[in-house]
Amino acid sequence: MTPEELLARMMQMRDLPYGELQKKLIPGSEAGAYLGVRTPALRALAREAAHQPDTAAFLVRLPHRYFDENQLHAFLLAEEKDFDLCMRGVEAFLPYVDNWATCDQMSPKCFRRHRRELLPYIQRWLHSAHPYTVRFGLGMLMQHFLDADFDPVYLQWAASVRSDAYYVNMMIAWYFATALAKQYDAALPCLDQLEPWTRNKAIQKALESCRVPEERKAFLKTLKKYEK
Repeated sequence: MTPEELLARMMQMRDLPYGELQKKLIPGSEAGAYLGVRTPALRALAREAAHQPDTAAFLVRLPHRYFDENQLHAFLLAEEKDFDLCMRGVEAFLPYVDNWATCDQMSPKCFRRHRRELLPYIQRWLHSAHPYTVRFGLGMLMQHFLDADFDPVYLQWAASVRSDAYYVNMMIAWYFATALAKQYDAALPCLDQLEPWTRNKAIQKALESCRVPEERKAFLKTLKKYEK
């Protein structure tokens, strides 16, 4: 599908009142407007359009005008099966990602089969000056490297990130809360390496998690420092 055809399809599915709600829930996006197209509909459109030759023109037409176009872009990248092509697309798109929703919902399926090749990119993303590139790197580290492919060194990668950006620090907290659920013994000592606000948020999220046993939550409560 051409960029014009994709936009026309999104215009048919728009829900402007829902778009206004999205705008309130997703602050910071520089996209000019929200069409309010629902996520399931965008994912379905991405699956339909992903392997049609004209769709490639949409992926290089940056920046997009609408938040919904950015979402569709992320979902199209998720459908790419070739790792090298996908990574080129991700690297080209990341500088234009300007909100937590697009960042967090961009999860290419081919990364699952190429985790080792993904690691050098994550290392580089974590040192980016662009906050949502850093957040994306942390998200990929959390999604792909806290289970069978876990290595304690990855905890150090995340703990060493320093940022003034709220959405970066929230992702660090989310990462460590998940690490406490999946790799408790390795993650617990790393909490001392985090900035106080981020450390507290990580503990708070772990306390809210149903994956952390109650006896561990009781101990984590003793570690949380409440700021005045």
